[in-house]
Order: sequence, then structure tokens, then C-alpha cells
Amino acid sequence: MSEYAPQGFRMLPPAVKNLLIINVICFLAREVLLRYNPVVAFNLCLLPFEPATFQEGTFHFQFWQPITYMFMHGNFSHLFFNMFALWMFGYVIENFWGTRRFLIYYFACGLGAAAVNMLIPGFHVTLGASGAVYGILLAFGMMFPNERIYLYFIAPIKAKWFVIGYAVIELFEGLMYNDGVAHFAHLGGMLTGFILIMLWRKKKKNELSRY
Repeated sequence: MSEYAPQGFRMLPPAVKNLLIINVICFLAREVLLRYNPVVAFNLCLLPFEPATFQEGTFHFQFWQPITYMFMHGNFSHLFFNMFALWMFGYVIENFWGTRRFLIYYFACGLGAAAVNMLIPGFHVTLGASGAVYGILLAFGMMFPNERIYLYFIAPIKAKWFVIGYAVIELFEGLMYNDGVAHFAHLGGMLTGFILIMLWRKKKKNELSRY
């Protein structure tokens, strides 16, 4: 897939940089909305099809939520770790693929995460870039399977095992615990990313076979 590599290598390529900026702005805007108009704030998150009545008002699923939920975060740590992972793995993938393909992949994974999450019975309010970020993590593991990642900045582990380990943990926790974390959204982002990468690889193989 080397044909997707752009000219040069940047530590903060445009898509990653702008996604970081937009997520920070949306986080600050949501904090303001929660104080002055919580109904609007909640209706930017991913909500079930059935309206749920909270103390603040009535909340419904809206067609824009599968996009806007990716830019909402519950607290600063939620935002920080998602954005750190987006930069850590995303800048490598964007440099490798190019900005256009990276953005297509990012939003596809976010939408796939939303779709899978909505299939889970009884899912609650969902927000955060985690589904798309888990897709980026999957891409890193597939593009650079033998690259070393330092677990907790100490123990080196190959990217492919790191990704597989995260997927297993998410599946286990999703099946065993009701901890308020959208584990199946994370898995949905990874599954969407895997399907998309395999489709691109198949297309590339078919193109090469013509010559």
C-alpha cells in the first residue's frame, strides 16, 4: 500500500491536527451547553431510538448524532486519552496513507462504531472519539504489525499483539461487565477498519493483476 504515502513526513499532519483542534473546541462548547442548555448538549451524543426522559428534558435519536457523538467527550481525561491515541497512531497512518484516505477511514470507523453500538440492546448515551480511534489503532497494527509499542512506556510489545490484546479485552469486558463504557462501539470501530482495509487490499491486488 506504499502508493498512498504522501510526500514528506510530518509529526502533526493536517487531518490529525484539525481533528485535535475540533475535538478540543467541541469539548469546551459542550461544557458551556451542559450549563446553559443541556438538552442540546445531550442531543449531540448518540442516543437510543426510543426517547429517554431525564431530569433536564426529553432526548431523542437524531440523524446527525452518528457524526456529532465522535466530537463529544464526558470529561477532560476522556478527551485527553482519546486525543493522545489519535495523535500517537494517527499521524503515522496519515503520513502513510495520505490525508484523504485517512479521513475516509476515520469517519467510516466512527460510523461503524455507532452502528454496532446501536445494535446492542439497551445501549445508553454514547459519546467520544474512541470508536474511530480504535479503528486507527487497528490500522496501525495491520500496517506495521512488527513495530514495537511500549506498554505503559516500559514493556515493548509488537503492534499486532497489542491490537489483538486490546480487542480481546474489549470483547471480554463488553460481555462480562455493564460499566458504562461502550466496549462494543470500540469493537465496531475495529471491525469496520478491518473490513475497509481488506477491501482496499483486494482492490489493490485486482489492479496489480491487470498488469
